[in-house]
Amino acid sequence: MSKLRTIIHTARLSPNQLALIAPLGEVAPRPGYHLLSHQDPVDTKDLRRRLRCDVNTLPPAFDPGKVRLLITDLDSTLIGIETIDEIAAELGLKPEVARITRQAMEGALDFTQALEERVKLLEGLPAERLETVFEHKMRPAIQPGAAATLAWLKGRGITVAVVSGGFTFFTERLQKILPIDHARACTLQIKDGILTGRLEGTVVDKRAKLEYLMELARRLGISPSQSIAMGDGANDVPLLQGAGLGVAYHGHEIARRHADARIDHGDWRALRHLLLEA
Repeated sequence: MSKLRTIIHTARLSPNQLALIAPLGEVAPRPGYHLLSHQDPVDTKDLRRRLRCDVNTLPPAFDPGKVRLLITDLDSTLIGIETIDEIAAELGLKPEVARITRQAMEGALDFTQALEERVKLLEGLPAERLETVFEHKMRPAIQPGAAATLAWLKGRGITVAVVSGGFTFFTERLQKILPIDHARACTLQIKDGILTGRLEGTVVDKRAKLEYLMELARRLGISPSQSIAMGDGANDVPLLQGAGLGVAYHGHEIARRHADARIDHGDWRALRHLLLEA
């Protein structure tokens, strides 16, 4: 039987904590984390509780050295806000829209229906206010460690893509300030400089996210098993399941339940641990 690899996402383990995990296998310190190599499965839930940090066992078939694609959700994953909620704040409607957003991310509402309902509430907003949201809400909300980690991935020859039920207005601007190779999102309809409350084109729902992963894999000439997907909500579940490694990033329970790994405590730098950064 080949050894399993479990990432303990902390560089600091007390003598008592080391004594706790030592019987489980071989423990090796790495930059920023510890790598536990072992034969038998470990209870990661119990270890998370007892060590008070993220703990993830890599799927046996996942090979970090062969990863060639990272595909990530935008809202509450790459950035720490829900963009549509902040657009609604420009109209004084944030609480109402945020409630619908939360229910959709938890899987309680159909994503497409919930998105169209929220976009309808944005009717009449001057499009120039979107620029305000980008500069004052989105840019400052880029997740800690994200920019440096994306650059690190690019340095390893890994393609970076964003797939979002959010909006192209914002993904296009993020591509100018972050090393993002590809992006797919929804398009807000704008006429005479005003949001109409409608979308143009296809909604990027959970099915579309998975299809984008498969499309990119074909274009890159790789297997989906050579990809990592990150997301936080119900709309990301098929994407997480379709990748070689699905990572729930500070996710809702439905995303954590279906992911291979979960980052609940750390930030984007924990992704490097999952790739076994030496």
